[in-house]
Amino acid sequence: MADTKIRLGLIGANIHRGWAPRSHLPALLASPEFELTAVCTTRMESAQESAQLFNAKMAFDNYQEMINHPDIDAVAVVLKVPSHYEPTMAALNAGKHVYTEWPLGQDTAQAIEMADLARSKGVVNMVGLQARNSPALLHAKELIENGYVGQVMSCKVSMIRGGILKRVFDRTWQRDVELGANTLTIAFGHTVDAVRFVVGDFGSVSSVVSTQAKQWTASDTGDVLDVTSPDNVMINGQLLNGGVASVHVATTPYAGAGLEMEIYGNKGTLFALSDDSPQLQEVKLKGAQESETLHDIEIPSRHSNVLESMPNGEPYNVGQMYYKFGQAIKSGTNCEPNFDTAVELHKFLDNIRSSNTDGRRVEVSLS
Repeated sequence: MADTKIRLGLIGANIHRGWAPRSHLPALLASPEFELTAVCTTRMESAQESAQLFNAKMAFDNYQEMINHPDIDAVAVVLKVPSHYEPTMAALNAGKHVYTEWPLGQDTAQAIEMADLARSKGVVNMVGLQARNSPALLHAKELIENGYVGQVMSCKVSMIRGGILKRVFDRTWQRDVELGANTLTIAFGHTVDAVRFVVGDFGSVSSVVSTQAKQWTASDTGDVLDVTSPDNVMINGQLLNGGVASVHVATTPYAGAGLEMEIYGNKGTLFALSDDSPQLQEVKLKGAQESETLHDIEIPSRHSNVLESMPNGEPYNVGQMYYKFGQAIKSGTNCEPNFDTAVELHKFLDNIRSSNTDGRRVEVSLS
C-alpha cells in the first residue's frame, strides 16, 4: 500500500449538516494519501448527493455494507456522539483502520471497549482530537519542552464560545447530558486536551460543572426545551510538573472571546490565542523571554504536513490528522492521538465530574 492511495469510506457524509461537510470531506479532497472511495448516510438520496459533490466512487445507506466492501481499506466515523459506538465496532471487527471523531464514546465504558478491540485487531486507529495537530500547538509544545519558559509555574486558560440560547431543532439533542455531547465533553474536552498536550497532565483537580442556561429555544420551530447538559466548566489543579493551572470553558449567549492560553515560567511567557476552539481555527503564538514585551512567534513550516491546497479553518487540522493517519497505515505503525488517548481523556473528564459531585479536590487517575 506504500505507493497506492488508501481507499476510505466515510460514515456521516450528509452535505447539509454536521461536521463532515465542514471539515472531513474537504480535507480528504486535499489529502493525497487517501481516495474518498465511498460515502454513507442514512438515505441513498443524500449519499448519492454527497458522492457526486465530493467525487466518491460509491454511495451507501447502510454502513455495514460499506464496511464489508472489499474496496474499503479504512473507515471514518463522523456522526453524532451516540452513534459512534456501533459503526466503529463494526469497522474494527471487519479489520478496517478507523478514524472516529471525539468524543470516542458516549461514555468511558464504550471508549474502553473500542480501544481494547482496536488493540486486539492490530489496526491503525485515530480519534478526532485535532488540536494535537495544530501547527501552533505543536510548536508551543516543542517550545515548552525545549525550555522556552523554563519551569512551568502557572497556566491560565479560558475558551468562551457564543451562541447557546438558540439553535436549530436538529441540534437540540445535545441538551441531554446522557447523550455525551455537550460543553464538558466537546468544547472543554478539546480545550483541556490541548492544555494537557502542551504543558502536561494534571496530578490533582478541583472542578465546577454548571448548567447556567436551563432552557434552549429551537430557532426553527420555536420549541422551548429543558437542558441538563453543562455549559460552564471550571477547573483548577496541580500539574504533574509542579505548576498550577486553571481552565474555564463556557458556551455563553453572545460574543464569545475565543481561546486564551497563558503559560508562565521562570524564564519566559507563552500565549496561544484563537478566535474559537483550538481544534477549529488557526492558533497564533506570542512570547517573551526574560522580558515584559510579548512578540509574535512564527510557526515553523515543519509543523505543517498538508499541501497548500488544504483549506484553512475547520478542514486544516483535520487534514493534518489524515496525513498522520495515512502515514501510519502505509508504514504499519501506530499513530496519535488514538483510541488509547481518547480513553485517557474520557477518564480525566470522569475525574472532573467526581470532583464536582463530591465538592472536593481529587487525585487524577487515568488508569
